[in-house]
Amino acid sequence: MSTAEHQRLTAANQGASWKKWGPYLSERQWGTVREDYSRDGSAWEYTPHDHARSRAFRWGEDGLGGISDSKQLLCFCVALWNHKDPILKERLFGLTGPEGNHAEDVKEYYYYLDSTPTHSYMKYLYKYPQKPFPYELLVNMNMTRGKDEPEYELVDTGVFDDNRYFDVFVEYAKASEEDICIKIRICNRGPEEAPITVLPTLWFRNTWSWEESEDHDLPVIVQEGLNVEATHNQTGKYYFYAAYNKEFIFCENETNVYRLFGEANAHASAKDGINDYIVKGDLGALSPESKGSKCAAWYKFHIPAGEEKEIQLRLSKSSHADPFGAFQEVFHQRKKEADTFYADLQKEITSEDLRLIQRQAYAGMMWTKQFYNFKIRDWLKGDPHHSPPPVERKSGRNHRWQHMDNCDIISMPDKWEYPWYAVWDSAFHCVPLARLDMQFAKEQLLLFLKERYMHPNGQIPAYEWDFSDVNPPVHGWGVWKVYQMEKEQTGEGDLEFLKQAFHKLILNFTWWVNRKDRDGNNIFEGGFLGLDNIGVFDRSRPLPTGGYIEQADGTSWMAMYSLNLMRMAQELALKDDTYEHLAIKFFDHFLHIASSLEDLGGLGIKGHSLWDEEDNFFYDILNLPDGHSTSLRVRSIVGIIPLFAVEVLEADLLEKLPKFRAYLDEIRLRRPDLCKLVSRWDEPGEEDKKLFSLVRGWRMTKVLERVIDEAEFLSDFGMRGLSKHHLTHPYTYKHNGQDFSVAYVPAESDTYLFGGNSNWRGPIWFPINYMLLESLQKFYSYYGDRFVLPHPEERSENRTQIPDIINSLSHRLINIFARDKQGKRAVYDGFPTLFQEDPHFRDYILFYEYFHGDTGRGVGASHQTGWTGLIAEIIHHAHLGKEASSFTYD
Repeated sequence: MSTAEHQRLTAANQGASWKKWGPYLSERQWGTVREDYSRDGSAWEYTPHDHARSRAFRWGEDGLGGISDSKQLLCFCVALWNHKDPILKERLFGLTGPEGNHAEDVKEYYYYLDSTPTHSYMKYLYKYPQKPFPYELLVNMNMTRGKDEPEYELVDTGVFDDNRYFDVFVEYAKASEEDICIKIRICNRGPEEAPITVLPTLWFRNTWSWEESEDHDLPVIVQEGLNVEATHNQTGKYYFYAAYNKEFIFCENETNVYRLFGEANAHASAKDGINDYIVKGDLGALSPESKGSKCAAWYKFHIPAGEEKEIQLRLSKSSHADPFGAFQEVFHQRKKEADTFYADLQKEITSEDLRLIQRQAYAGMMWTKQFYNFKIRDWLKGDPHHSPPPVERKSGRNHRWQHMDNCDIISMPDKWEYPWYAVWDSAFHCVPLARLDMQFAKEQLLLFLKERYMHPNGQIPAYEWDFSDVNPPVHGWGVWKVYQMEKEQTGEGDLEFLKQAFHKLILNFTWWVNRKDRDGNNIFEGGFLGLDNIGVFDRSRPLPTGGYIEQADGTSWMAMYSLNLMRMAQELALKDDTYEHLAIKFFDHFLHIASSLEDLGGLGIKGHSLWDEEDNFFYDILNLPDGHSTSLRVRSIVGIIPLFAVEVLEADLLEKLPKFRAYLDEIRLRRPDLCKLVSRWDEPGEEDKKLFSLVRGWRMTKVLERVIDEAEFLSDFGMRGLSKHHLTHPYTYKHNGQDFSVAYVPAESDTYLFGGNSNWRGPIWFPINYMLLESLQKFYSYYGDRFVLPHPEERSENRTQIPDIINSLSHRLINIFARDKQGKRAVYDGFPTLFQEDPHFRDYILFYEYFHGDTGRGVGASHQTGWTGLIAEIIHHAHLGKEASSFTYD
């Protein structure tokens, strides 16, 4: 179906500017590495929330429910004042890493309710208390709480008692590519009339203070009659209209150095001028003339209980004699087109509740796009007219990444908690993104492989706190997955995209082989691999025992990477047979990794394997300086990741690849020892398919027995990160009189590893669950109904098949968000009844970073729709309307 939104996407892919404007503002520019010019890299302290309203940011902008152009030169957001707060509400507040008892944590309630891929229509909700916002109370209460205590949340302070808050809805509808209608609707949910000041704010990002020359035209926003005009030498002129507005007020987007540092300001007004005028009545804080680089339309309301006010605005590249004449018609049309777009996408989903969940998940994916600007060389050396950075910076954080020049729209994990990309997150983001906007998904995957991102040595950057850290190598999986999705949707894959990505991924694969295989024995040590506190030790740092760890997950990820590249090469070889040799090369890598997984380093020592014959599970191996080694018997997803290294080949594909087929025959004769370890290409499966897998039938059975055992990995809400066995049997490694333990902790972390904000020792994480679902689907395509899994404890003759596992696991994940028979959502388990029952809360969904291993409660970053957005894809594929398999055995 070709809807109006599909047509806009097509036009955008052909060069139209439908995506030029979008929700590209960060939700937290303060406290980021980019804005940190400290001596010791203390980013949270260098630019705290208290500085944010007064300091002109160097690298980006933040704002409440805002938008900007794709280079973030001109920005718009909503500012609010309840006539009681000490400052305007211009941005979201939260605790810094050192302040929170479980590290950084946003302390606001806001929701992404809707967005089309071109942002032709968007809707956002912010809940603003009518009582003074409890900034100090939130900080003080959380700083006094320990790791074993719950977080003190905004709702706990009582500011939402008696519904004394405003719902502030912000909607956008594009009349054309650069003509944006804006509607702000403020609803008083409280029992009494309440005052509110609303300040729709327009400003230019400060780019001029960091430039080499002062001889340039400064951007300016100036009042012309009843509207303002914003002019920039790069953007040209925009017109900003505010219906029924009586006054615009202006200031400059310049740092208030007097407030922050006690020095004289160079300008009559500063960034916080509007704040100081509205809250403090300081008329001198405004620009003396009706112009500046920041302005706001000024609306003051007293809204009766249960009533609402609406503000209409328009930001346009063209002037309008009657800017609000067709305003409501534009909104009506764009909302209708958004509904039509999603109706087409959701036509197979019969449940209204699941459609709501999926659409809000998609909205989160769209709203967490962010303009990300970071030029490492400039950051390291400092800017003209500013004090040079401390000398420690030259050898400090990210100093090896001077080639990096990021200035792009990127899908972020969470624009408050993680307003910076993490590349393994991004690979997962691109799966639901591809369902909405295939071109954007492909561009995201290629972006991180560009020369200004990828290190010259082939490493893909990890995240801004340490670009040199190591995430799981899933980028190849993401490329191959998105390629397959497009081929499925259109009947034809984008070979040029695949080819571009493949050549760069070869460089990255080579980096892994050269840098992360210590002894050249195909056993990989990737550090923490994004799994934070999963292990006994911090795997990215020198071990307290000395020695090193041979990682089951790192090695398995690389086996999967080998198969990903093998499949890409095979696909490309169908058009160009020179790629067939590369397919052979990566298959060979896969074989040798599999061999080393079984016999570490080819030592021929019985039991010297990442597979533990006694426990029938994969474990990391700790190698000590004295030459001894031991299995670290932690039953975690580290031992399940080997299942992800699986590919199934159609019989007719091998017929088209004679060199590859001949190599298979050669290996079967020359190295039967390798063949028996990894696959069944000589045993035809369903429809004569061939299986290439790191884990064969027996081991697959033993691992899956633990996966579907509710006393181990299986929760009512998905697969846990750690077996529940460790609740009563913590694993402990003793060294020099010190105990290093791993126990089952189903929710917030009880350790400070990696800041303590993420926990892999029990909760449910969507990316790993999704990978398991996909791997099971591949196994099923080979085995069909022949693979039958007994109950782990052999209590009965009941058996389950792979589709039962897929179906049950999918529904358990969906049931985190879906209403149960009592109308409750597990994601809000333990929350105040407000979230479960109040009509103004209960159908607004938050997509958390991870989920309680027993109850499904949301934990961690509350808006990490990034990879939790995979729920949209799981809903898409689930057998909806059927009862989930229960895995109960009589």
